[in-house]
This record gives sequence, C-alpha cells and structure tokens, in this order.
Amino acid sequence: MEETIVKVEHLSHRYSVDWAIRDINLEVRSRGVFGLLGSNGAGKSTTMNIICGVLNQTEGNVYINGISLRENPVEAKKYIGFLPQRPPLYPNMTVEEYLTYCAALRLMDEAAIPVAVERAMDRCGILHFRSRLLKNLSGGYQQRAGIAQAIVHSPKFVVLDEPTNGLDPNQIVEIRNLIKELASDHAVMLSTHILSEVQATCDEIRMIERGHVVFTGTMDDFDNYVAPTSFLVVWDNPPTTDELAALDSVTGSEDLGDGCFRVHFDRRPDITERVIDRSVRSGWGLKEIRLERRSLDEIFARLSKGEG
Repeated sequence: MEETIVKVEHLSHRYSVDWAIRDINLEVRSRGVFGLLGSNGAGKSTTMNIICGVLNQTEGNVYINGISLRENPVEAKKYIGFLPQRPPLYPNMTVEEYLTYCAALRLMDEAAIPVAVERAMDRCGILHFRSRLLKNLSGGYQQRAGIAQAIVHSPKFVVLDEPTNGLDPNQIVEIRNLIKELASDHAVMLSTHILSEVQATCDEIRMIERGHVVFTGTMDDFDNYVAPTSFLVVWDNPPTTDELAALDSVTGSEDLGDGCFRVHFDRRPDITERVIDRSVRSGWGLKEIRLERRSLDEIFARLSKGEG
C-alpha cells in the first residue's frame, strides 16, 4: 500500500467573520495526480495555500510527510514544490540561472545544485533552452520552467495551480503529458476549475464548493456521476408519451414543442442507438438526437445541495 504524503485533518479557515473553508479532510498518496476541483470562490485556493504553507489556518492540521506544517514549517516545506497560477519567473534570467537561484532558495547543498538543475531541465524538456532568457520563451516553455523550479529540489509533493491556464491546445497536451510523467514518482496535486483538465489528468478528485468537500472519489466514480442522463431528440412524426415511456431505460420525457423532446434515461450506454433503431422501424422521422451533458456549474450546484 502506498504511503500517505499529505494528511489534512479538520481544516477550517476564516477571513474576518466569514468561513472560507470548513472541516476539510483529505489524504494524498505518494504517487499519482490528485485533483482539487472547485468553482471560483469555492475555497479551493484557500485550501491549497494552507497546504503549501502560504497561509496559516484558523483550525485543523496539515501534515507533510508526517511533519506538522504548523509546528515545523521549514522542515515540512522541504517536501513541497509549488507552481502558482502565474509562474514566479525572473524574465531577465536564463533558464539555468533561474533554476540555480530557485535551488539555492530551497536551501539545497551548493555542491548538489548543478546536478539537480540539469535533472529538472531534462525532465521538463528545456535543456536545449538552458541559456535562453525566460522572457524569450513561449508560454508553454515558460510553464515548463515554472514546473522545473517546483521539482528542482526533488520534493515528494508537487502542487500545480491552474498549470494549463492561457496555453494553446498543443501546449495544454504537452503540459498534461508532463504532469502525468511527474506523477510516476511524485504526488501531484492539481488545482483547477476546468472539468476537462481533471478528467484528462487526475486519478482521484476532491470537489470543494462553498467551503465544504462535496465530492470524494476516483475519476471513474466522478465520470459515472457526470455521465449524461438525458438527450434531446427531434422527430417529424413524434411518438406518443406512452410509446416513449415504453422504451427500455426511459424514465421520463418532456415535450418541448415542434417535435422536440427531452428524454430522461437511467444511464444505459446504448440508449441513443436503441432510440435510433426504434425511430427507423416505427417511422417517427428522426431528424436529430444528442446527449445532454451537465455543465460544471450544474454539477457544483447539485453537489452543494447534496443531490445525486
């Protein structure tokens, strides 16, 4: 069984009189990508900042590799690598100068720094840019440099805040692949409000809404939750309500007018194929059919209300 690198117990934080987060509990294992998903203002950033030692919590405890972050912050932070949403780059430094500087800030042994910098550049695919100024790198390679500074001291736990924000589609794919590669021997926490980012990258997920954890599980659990349960269909000669109700797996329907219906079903994967087949055999004149997927806002709203 994999060891636990991060343990959060009954974490709460209050700004003035309002609680930003309340009674957050979670554990992060030594390998894999752990997703922290939440809408803007949900408490995601507060949780992440406390775990990284940027903010002192009002209540609760955070342990990094068994070390209390509150009682021994310097020692605990040796095991943390952090990439904030905006990479903390020094544009007039070269890549190698920047990573050497970051390694020194991490209080690494001076003799070990050159090897550590070389390793981080190699792993993040920026060795060939070692002498280039950071300001002359593309957005994707600046992000790689940001990730390199987060791993230069070989931390056990790496936190990435919105790591693909502002990147083009090709750069997003490259950074996702890099994150997955890092997760082979690091615990990676990915903080994001983008559902597709979590689905493409993460192994486990915690969803925070209104300061509370509203979903905990694997990506398979989450994918099952967000799977569509309705579809829109347009017919020239629509069936009767009774005919629709008689279809296997159909649990209800709504007549939206002009031959358009919203049909609810119990998550049977081949439901659209069955409806297409029946429409052809019964002469309903099928014109259009498409699954309805829940928006992220709807998912947050339903989970925050405790709905399934």
